[in-house]
Amino acid sequence: MALAGCGALLAAGCSPAGGPKAGPGASPPGTAAGSGSPGPSGSASSSPQVSAPPAKGMVTVTGEVAKGLESPWGVAPLPGGDLLVASRDKGTISRVATGSGAVTRIGEVPGVAPGGEGGLLGLALSPSFASDRLVYVYFTTESDNRIARMRYDEQRPAGQQLGAPDTVLRGIPKGLVHNGGRIAFGPDKMLYAGTGETGETGLAQDKKSLGGKILRMTPDGDPVHGNPEPDSVVYSYGHRNVQGLAWDKDKRLWAAEFGQKAWDELNLIEPGANYGWPQAEGKAGRPGLRDPVAVWKTDEASPSGIAWAEGSVWMAGLRGNRLWRIPLAGAEPVAEPEAFLEGEYGRLRTVVPLGGDRLLLVTSETDGRGSPEAGDDRILTLTVR
Repeated sequence: MALAGCGALLAAGCSPAGGPKAGPGASPPGTAAGSGSPGPSGSASSSPQVSAPPAKGMVTVTGEVAKGLESPWGVAPLPGGDLLVASRDKGTISRVATGSGAVTRIGEVPGVAPGGEGGLLGLALSPSFASDRLVYVYFTTESDNRIARMRYDEQRPAGQQLGAPDTVLRGIPKGLVHNGGRIAFGPDKMLYAGTGETGETGLAQDKKSLGGKILRMTPDGDPVHGNPEPDSVVYSYGHRNVQGLAWDKDKRLWAAEFGQKAWDELNLIEPGANYGWPQAEGKAGRPGLRDPVAVWKTDEASPSGIAWAEGSVWMAGLRGNRLWRIPLAGAEPVAEPEAFLEGEYGRLRTVVPLGGDRLLLVTSETDGRGSPEAGDDRILTLTVR
């Protein structure tokens, strides 16, 4: 791999583009899936007297942590600042030294079956990583998607530092498309996962299926007290393909979701809520269905990872080739979404908060749908406001 140290500065990538005409500040239209007919916008619960971020933001690319990565997907910052990075198609996890840019493979996840949108996807560290050294992974096998944990032992030889996988949840439906894959530990130290409906749209409304859902479980993979159903890890349903999960400073859960042909979505997640797929796509205003907070045309977004920083949700766009900012006052948008870095780095896969105004941004040109150039794929550092 060709590498560049994080300290090497890039030209500032501050090139905002106007938000889409159908932004939340303008009560964007919604559609029932496949109908193309407009509907009223929905609203999320709000927090009173919350200071709002500025309507116009800023993004500056401050460095390049690594380049020459193959199909990077999940990223987890380690204590001390280095990164663990999952390769979707290789099924491997590497450590990136943010000081020197060195990339060292630490191990492989056995049983990964890459293909289509499947492979080694999400990556998260245990909330007790300092003592238990557990790395959680979401991956596709020949039969399903599953979540497992592996112990990271830095004393072992390079390439053999991951222990045998301990599966905590299996049976998540798999498909050539719509495998979801994002995992993250929430403020409650429970494990959340975004899944997809694999192209079988009926799974999203089937509460007995783990497909087309957001799941909430203990670190051991068990249902959590307080879930909508006491014996189920299903937390919300009616999703098409969730690849973005993030919490704001008030511990609200946000999720990004791929639409079909009309609207991609940013949703505020509440336990037990039905987010509409396949009956609705975008802001349909239909009784019993939860409308998204913001929507985009699918060619402007195709959202994957999201992060919360500086009062806004930041959303990576794959097909849209841009980074979206959604400024919020509590749970309410205060301005139309704003686009940055449009077309400058190609497809964008993952956004990781580093604290304060700092983010990591991972490109996705080597995933089979991009147009990779020399140096792809990259991990960049950003400052935002």
